[in-house]
Amino acid sequence: MTLLISALAPVIFVFLFIYYMDKYEKEPIRLLLANFFLGAIVSIIITTLLYVIIDIPLPLRDHTSIFEQFIKAFFVVGLTEEFSKYIVLRYYAQPHKEFNEPFDGIVYAVMISMGFAATENIMYVYQGGLETALVRAFTAVPAHATFAILMGYYVGKAKFSNNRFVLNLCGLFLAAFFHGAYDFFLFIDFIPGIWVGAFISLFIGIILARKAIIRHQIDSHFNVPVESGDDNIQI
Repeated sequence: MTLLISALAPVIFVFLFIYYMDKYEKEPIRLLLANFFLGAIVSIIITTLLYVIIDIPLPLRDHTSIFEQFIKAFFVVGLTEEFSKYIVLRYYAQPHKEFNEPFDGIVYAVMISMGFAATENIMYVYQGGLETALVRAFTAVPAHATFAILMGYYVGKAKFSNNRFVLNLCGLFLAAFFHGAYDFFLFIDFIPGIWVGAFISLFIGIILARKAIIRHQIDSHFNVPVESGDDNIQI
């Protein structure tokens, strides 16, 4: 039970944080949980199947090859995992009537990603114990949330744009790029000190994610001025 709680605690924290940041029109809890569990089950299944399929024509066995680790990080892991989340976001969450402002793209993307991270975290923590739980609470889980915010920002814009196809793909590939960059520097840990690159890329992603949240909060359809006397007060 201790391992389960330690695996889920950072996921729940991110879940609640994004729910709190949705200032103007909260999404229904039932829909948030539906996206969470779709991420935890459907996205994991899609990822697993894609890993098996990709491994047939593209077996990557040389762990000391920078080129192979680049392909693995950006195209096998990064693109595959983000694509599996994108499928749920694009075809389940985005068409929903409750998806009615750009910030909802961030909310639902994070819910899906946290579902994915919960399943992944449980597997890793049961294998590695409390130390693994602590490390992943400050690395892998925030990373998944960051990639989701970047994807959700563009998917949220796409919902209310005539250029939906391009914006949706921008979200997918931006998330995959930062995911790939984060993993790449961890995969080539045979080069001393190179792992620092993973945290630099994550730090840049967090800065961009913060800006994305603020931008969509400002642009919310429900963020309207309220008259107070002769002045307009922005809420």
